[in-house]
Amino acid sequence: MNPIDEAVHRSDVLVCVGSGGVGKTTVAATIALRAAIEGKTSLVCTIDPARRLANALGLDLLGNTEQRITTALLEQTGQPAQGELYAMMLDMKRTWDELIERNAPPDKRDKILNNRFYQALSTALAGSQEYIAIEKLWELRTQRNYPLVVLDTPPTAHALDFLDAPNRILDFLDNEAAKWLLTPALAAGKVGLKLFNLGSSYVAKTISRFTGTETLQELASFMLALSGLNEAFRERAHQTRALLEAQTTSFVLVTGPMAERLDEAIYFHTVLQQHHLQVAAIVVNRVHPLVPARAWEDASQLPAGLRARVVKTLDEAEANAQADRRSIERLKDACPGTPLVLVPRFERDVHDIASLWQTSAHLFEPQGAGLVKQPGQ
Repeated sequence: MNPIDEAVHRSDVLVCVGSGGVGKTTVAATIALRAAIEGKTSLVCTIDPARRLANALGLDLLGNTEQRITTALLEQTGQPAQGELYAMMLDMKRTWDELIERNAPPDKRDKILNNRFYQALSTALAGSQEYIAIEKLWELRTQRNYPLVVLDTPPTAHALDFLDAPNRILDFLDNEAAKWLLTPALAAGKVGLKLFNLGSSYVAKTISRFTGTETLQELASFMLALSGLNEAFRERAHQTRALLEAQTTSFVLVTGPMAERLDEAIYFHTVLQQHHLQVAAIVVNRVHPLVPARAWEDASQLPAGLRARVVKTLDEAEANAQADRRSIERLKDACPGTPLVLVPRFERDVHDIASLWQTSAHLFEPQGAGLVKQPGQ
């Protein structure tokens, strides 16, 4: 059985990871579509703000709630759909707000939601998007009834940006330096915040030159409001970690054949294994196929002038294909034991359900191996 197909059958969560620009969104959508057509109702959750997934699925837009793909759209595959397909695009700010609304005491909710530091945390803080993506995955897996959830993760250059996001958010909330600086305000509560005087602290003076006293007071207010939620965040971090490590969770690492992408993929693969996470396969996307022998034969029959131009084009295509072949061999050597699934470079972008279905032939069937065979083999 193809490794992607096997992962779909044994998993209830599939996480597509990798750096930006390698086609994670397309791979995630293709896996969910194929699973749904073959009978396993699936949800694909994307982080992609460019709306490529919505367009590929025939929708104008996606939101922070699941949207069912109609039977009429699924019929564009040319196959009868035995399951259902749902899709959504993560709204980072909305998901953070829902998390606070669920966990914060009623008397603290508005203070947190309206605080400027919270607004930065929920929109721009490093690691915040990765954290909330894992949070949404946990919610979808534990509070919904989808046999398969496929997560398209945020683009990252470093694997740990995604895997360590819960810990980094906790580090921010538990920051000892900030607590030391803000101890007077934190200890005094509401009254202390009004009387908070930074003048006696050299460190506070230095920071306030850049941030302003009012900003530091707002930071103190934010940390005070969140102080009762740290345990809830910590417990959720443990739960999400357990979800990622579960036997029914599989990772699909997506990369391109270019040298710089391979370095990132090899590092990502190493980190996934160090964290004892199940890597179902490495998808090498947009691989240049080798020039078939028939193309050379046809070129040889052309008039001399045209033949020279066509041969030059074929030489360039063959050089690209051979470069990709060498990259793939290097990836095999660096990631022994992990299956490689090769998807060719298409002449057109994957832009609708029919082209997603065509892509699935390379993800789910063994014909992708032909991309690295020599002509005539």
